[in-house]
Amino acid sequence: MRRFAVAFLLALAAAVGLPAAAADPVDVAALGRFLHPPLGLPPVPVSVGNPVTVEKISLGRKIFFDRRLSINGTLSCAMCHVPEQGYTQHELATPVGIEGRSIRRNAPTIVNAAFEEALFRDGRVGSLEEQALIPLVDPDEMGNPSLDALIARLRTLPDYEGLFERAFGRPADADGLAKAVASWQRTMVAGDAPFDRWHFGKDETATTAAAKRGFGLFAGKAGCVACHAIRETHALFTDHGYRNTGVGAAADRSRSEGVRVEIAPETFTTLDWRTVASVSEPAKADVGRMEVTKDEADRLAYKTPSLRNVALTAPYMHDGSLGTLADVVRFYNRGGNPNPRLDPRIRPLGLTEAEIADVVAFLESLTSDGFQALVRVDTALRERSRY
Repeated sequence: MRRFAVAFLLALAAAVGLPAAAADPVDVAALGRFLHPPLGLPPVPVSVGNPVTVEKISLGRKIFFDRRLSINGTLSCAMCHVPEQGYTQHELATPVGIEGRSIRRNAPTIVNAAFEEALFRDGRVGSLEEQALIPLVDPDEMGNPSLDALIARLRTLPDYEGLFERAFGRPADADGLAKAVASWQRTMVAGDAPFDRWHFGKDETATTAAAKRGFGLFAGKAGCVACHAIRETHALFTDHGYRNTGVGAAADRSRSEGVRVEIAPETFTTLDWRTVASVSEPAKADVGRMEVTKDEADRLAYKTPSLRNVALTAPYMHDGSLGTLADVVRFYNRGGNPNPRLDPRIRPLGLTEAEIADVVAFLESLTSDGFQALVRVDTALRERSRY
């Protein structure tokens, strides 16, 4: 079986014009995922100005895991999008950036980000290439004063010598950096989950009875498919829209009602907001999609995420305020948090606890077997690196 896999990779390398001697099986396999995405996924969108190659894939992965590209050499992209944590962060509702600075929003997974029509929770950019550069110069994230300063430093790193030239035919620049990271991210796709093998592959043994019941509720009584769409031949579980579910409204309300704080195991007290503010970094305003559109109708609306591999990407919601899938289903079951801009699709669902458990079982059936293979590759390569 291993001999067959190696032969396949070398044949694929030859098919895309890469000399066999130069073919890294990891990068060729990544290119294969891009060219032939797993069951349940549509073709990966292609950037006309940035064809995916193994050289770009390899360079993009290296950049993603390199802490030296932050202003003080302490933070990489992968430290907010941790492979072992679903390319998110499990321990923190929102990540900690450079020098301990708070980040406003929960870190979304990068897996299957290639299918997104817009990036960031508010949809402020339209391509992976645009997205790749923003955290590098964000003062709270990687802190570089400018892209020019970053590229000047990158050009001094000896292990990057020749890599941009092989990928793009020119020395390192911001355009090449963005295109390399975006190329690698386009290969980070994971489908072929138990749900896919049952729903699209027609294998009745592929998932559990509870998951099948949960899907019936998801598509029927609960009405989740109104936002988390499913197509005839594939499912991204998002309509790429923006919704006010009331999560942001709850955060605003806490400022007037106080903050519930655990002061000892299972012992809580409520502190006045001013008391909390006096000992913590001031909270940054967040009005969601309205920051992009300037339209009051988009206040506290956030992008509908894909649900693929959602069991691996806790905590949930744009602010990481819900810790488990059961918490999320119960949140929607009670009709979200009331506020003047609450999306009309958000309503009490009337699910029983048994039905909630079935919906959770369905969500767990969206976990791809290939996801852990991505994790194993990236953690192994990270551990071998010097940074």
